[in-house]
Amino acid sequence: MENNKEQFQRKMQTRHLVMLSLGGVIGTGLFLSSGYTIQQAGPIGTILAYLIGALVVYLVMLCLGELAVHMPETGAFHSYAAKYINPATGYTVAWLYWLTWTVALGSEFTAAGLLMQRWFPSVNVWIWSLVFALLIFLLNVLTVRLFAESEFWFSSIKVIAIVLFILLGLGAVIGIIPMAHTQSAPLLSNFTSGGLFPNGAITVFMTMLAVNFAFSGTELIGIAAGETANPEKTVPKAIHTTLWRLVIFFVGTIFILSALLPSSEAGVLESPFVAVFERIGIPYAADIMNFVILTAILSAANSGLYASSRMLWSLADKNTISPRFKKLSKNGVPVYAVVFSMFGGGLALLSSIIAPGTVYIVLVSISGLAVVAVWMSISASQFLFRKQYLKEGNSVDDLVYRTPLYPFVPIASFVLCLASCIGIAFDPTQRIALYCGIPFIVFCYSSFYITKKLKTKGEADYVQQQSN
Repeated sequence: MENNKEQFQRKMQTRHLVMLSLGGVIGTGLFLSSGYTIQQAGPIGTILAYLIGALVVYLVMLCLGELAVHMPETGAFHSYAAKYINPATGYTVAWLYWLTWTVALGSEFTAAGLLMQRWFPSVNVWIWSLVFALLIFLLNVLTVRLFAESEFWFSSIKVIAIVLFILLGLGAVIGIIPMAHTQSAPLLSNFTSGGLFPNGAITVFMTMLAVNFAFSGTELIGIAAGETANPEKTVPKAIHTTLWRLVIFFVGTIFILSALLPSSEAGVLESPFVAVFERIGIPYAADIMNFVILTAILSAANSGLYASSRMLWSLADKNTISPRFKKLSKNGVPVYAVVFSMFGGGLALLSSIIAPGTVYIVLVSISGLAVVAVWMSISASQFLFRKQYLKEGNSVDDLVYRTPLYPFVPIASFVLCLASCIGIAFDPTQRIALYCGIPFIVFCYSSFYITKKLKTKGEADYVQQQSN
């Protein structure tokens, strides 16, 4: 093995980067929970929340684009935060993000096993969970190219399913495709049947908080920048391509669901996609969506193990954890970081079984807040980077990719993300994220400074011993 960070191989193309980001974002939240969101905020309110959420993500990604093109590093935003904010913030951001994905790994493997029960009811869930965990581990640990290709195809299945859903749904809305159990083409009266905001305008704000979490994963583009070919061209293209696709997929899906299903009915369905496919007359709709959701889960797990392992590598690269985690295989894979992240996912899975109401709920709460904290660090890093870049006598024209409307964009993205965090305090169901997340952040900062102090003292004692 080599510990030289230059051994990372730039194997990812634009298509890999786009699908990696889509893979991290499009998951069970869209396929299973979208109906509940519509029921709470209403069709108009939900679309409005997703549009606002997309704006927030777009502003953050504009900031990330400048940083990732100028400094295409693996571990990206942890490195930027460490360099331009302070090392303790970078350290904390990395652990928050690592925890986010390792907690997700545990729940995703369980969910995949449960889905397989539909076809193989006699096989225990844990056997399927183990099989899928082994599959994802092998895809990540062998080569970067194998990981990128597998993620491309996993995500492609989801994208194809959503595109078909939107096209068939539009056909049903305008009357080209007949709907079962209806006498005529569905009317758009569902949009206003319960009023613009059936449960009050405040639900739009509360839904927006969840939407920010729903869009999490887009920032994976920054993590993969260090393993991407021609990042100065690939990264900006991937950012713009990913964002407009997400807007079309999410808003298009909400539009179709709202047009074809009453809000009251959408919230109680196992999957609103299944209901719409069945009404259109698609045979085996439930089995098709079971397969699509399974690939969505595996895609998210694949992206999650990649992201968490690169965060560990980045921490080791900054000499804040054991240097063992930055050692790379001959194929450019941080094997020890992958193994440790998979082990963390296993512990998260165990806690969800043994202590679902205590340990696991704390982990989930922290990871939920972590994404917004990471976005805030990206915005702050870009603001401080540009300020330092100009102070050193450089010209903005020398930047290959520039965040537009500086400093408005980084400031606006930071403030909007901060507003989401503050808003959590007014939602009883999400308030635990602050109760658990803030102490964890304080713990990370404290551990960084304590470790640094002990390390400095150890080095000083060693030097003194040598001099004597």
